[in-house]
Amino acid sequence: MTRYKVSVDIGGTFTDLVALNEESGEILNIKVPSTPKEPEEAVINALKEFLRATPNAKISVVVHATTIATNALLGQLNLELPKTALITTKGFRDIIEIGRQRRHELYNLFVQKPRVLIPRKLRFEVEERIGSKGEIITPLNKVQAERLARRLEKENVKAVAVALLFSYINPKHEREIGKILSKLKKKIYVTLSSEIAPEYREYERTSTAAVNAVLMPIVSSYLDNLQRKINNLGIKAPLCIMQSDGGIAAKNMAAKKPVSIVESGPAAGVIASAFYGKLLGIDNILSFDMGGTTAKAGAVKDAVPEIVNEYEVAGTVHSGRIVKGSGYPVRLPFIDLAECSAGGGTIAWIDEGNALRVGPISAGAYPGPACYGKGGEHPTVTDANLVLGRLNPEYILGGEMKIYPNLSKKALENKICKQIGLDIVEAAAGIIKIANSLMAKILRIVSVERGHDPRDFVLMCFGGAGPMHACALAEELHINKIIIPLNPGLFSAFGLLTADFKTSLTKAVMKLVSDIKARDVENIFQQLENKGTKVLEEQSVSKKNILFVRQLDLRYLGQSYELTVPAATPFNSEALEGAIESFHKKHESIYGYSVKDEPVELVNVRVTALGLMKKPKIKTYKLSKPFPPRGALITKRDVFFEQSESYVKTPVYRREKLKAGNVIYGPAVIEQYDATTVVYPEWKASVDKFGNLILSIEKFRGKD
Repeated sequence: MTRYKVSVDIGGTFTDLVALNEESGEILNIKVPSTPKEPEEAVINALKEFLRATPNAKISVVVHATTIATNALLGQLNLELPKTALITTKGFRDIIEIGRQRRHELYNLFVQKPRVLIPRKLRFEVEERIGSKGEIITPLNKVQAERLARRLEKENVKAVAVALLFSYINPKHEREIGKILSKLKKKIYVTLSSEIAPEYREYERTSTAAVNAVLMPIVSSYLDNLQRKINNLGIKAPLCIMQSDGGIAAKNMAAKKPVSIVESGPAAGVIASAFYGKLLGIDNILSFDMGGTTAKAGAVKDAVPEIVNEYEVAGTVHSGRIVKGSGYPVRLPFIDLAECSAGGGTIAWIDEGNALRVGPISAGAYPGPACYGKGGEHPTVTDANLVLGRLNPEYILGGEMKIYPNLSKKALENKICKQIGLDIVEAAAGIIKIANSLMAKILRIVSVERGHDPRDFVLMCFGGAGPMHACALAEELHINKIIIPLNPGLFSAFGLLTADFKTSLTKAVMKLVSDIKARDVENIFQQLENKGTKVLEEQSVSKKNILFVRQLDLRYLGQSYELTVPAATPFNSEALEGAIESFHKKHESIYGYSVKDEPVELVNVRVTALGLMKKPKIKTYKLSKPFPPRGALITKRDVFFEQSESYVKTPVYRREKLKAGNVIYGPAVIEQYDATTVVYPEWKASVDKFGNLILSIEKFRGKD
């Protein structure tokens, strides 16, 4: 019986399944339409397809990326937020409503703040007080807390967030309230802020606890339901979930900490890019994922995905950035991503000023682009690519999915051409140009705005639509090398199979480094590592496979925000000096200056505990002649290229018939089951020993 590791990634349009043969390294890919109202149904449909294709398979693990948490916070139908309460220190009842002095629409006099996750009538105060150094000023009034617990039970509250003042230093009172709530007859999901985000900044810590509490009933129910349906298929494998920081967690751990899986899906693509970077010996990669609904960009620097320690979930995206104040702050590690509404299904439209616009509305899975023939009447990016000859209407999903070019032309004529006097080709080319501009912007956000030169990076393009736009984006950023993985449309799902178990732990310090002894910091590191070991062992990770990454959050005294730098092991006085020096260098890299005689403050000690998993065995192929075999060239068709501003008779190749070592010179189109790669003029595409397409161009090699 052949053993497989299986991953399933739910996208806005398609749900992708990748099955890895653990012995041979062979990969089986399956795409099925997503089912937005019942996302687990698409997962089950994909698994059924896999079982039909491999009746003798034994699944060792199922790794899943889900959008259930994000969808709930965005208010998706069928995902009503559960009745949730907040317990906080007397006088701090309104902290999550007051928030920060931040307006996400500065000049809008009628700006609407995000809806409050926990209404005021369900926010309660208790008598207690812990001081800024962790000292108990006023003991917890346990009688009052017990009375409150009974009231919550009577009001049928489903979840409770507990966020007390200075609990990140001393969690005693929060734990006492947690014990009281755990003794109730009715099950209530409880989140303690001192466990979920033990850091200073009262508002952000309370917000993180509130988001986690609200999501616990929804995510727990979803994962339990999914596990039951998977078991009903005869699959007894454990279920693991991708987290926002690029690590995976066992189902039960994810259910306890659902705030950690809010950006579950997008993280997988960056992790896959990092895995392939190590495989190919490339340290700096810009990860670009263009799917059916959105496009996402991330960065891998020095072989490590870039991470941020705060994120606003369910916030408004503007020009690729989450607008501060538009969502719910969460103090947890997230893969650093920029996103825009420029997927294959993104709708093009004409605004009141008769200007052509693309996004942010998407046609989604249903009805989808006009060419799908499911009732969509609005032109999308996919329709534009079809009109420009870049897509083969007979070979979407290997010919399994029929599309209709005439419907694309009709949508463009009715919704674009008639309104602003463009012909169909001008309208389609304009849509692609605008979409490329939006996507280039998010690539700049994760590179230039983070202090990186994109010319020092290789562009990893994937997603069902990404390879069509790869050359245009690379030319925009003067990147001279692109990698198109073997199965770009399922690359994020593949990334789930490359991830390690991961848990992040933090301890607030809030002291000047001049007042700190290195051995005290070493003791904190060891305490956090012991906690991390325990968490990973609960997920069946062997102690010999556990690795720790140590970091410090540092800032100049008086600054509001800190920078994270690596810390050496063991942590001694030399390691402390090295961390301070790293902080100065990073500050100069990001902000353009450093002040070495300014006092430096240690804000947090961080440990990332990794449970290393066996990495997929990637099949290699013997290098062949540079010329593609005759059977790989399937036809020639007219394809529009911006450089010539006209259609060019272009050779079309079947990627599955290309061999390692083959070289194709642009212009060319390379079609496969899950994606289409457009090779621009002056570019060439080579097939490496792993089956990747390596696109390169000579003229960008110099840094002009």
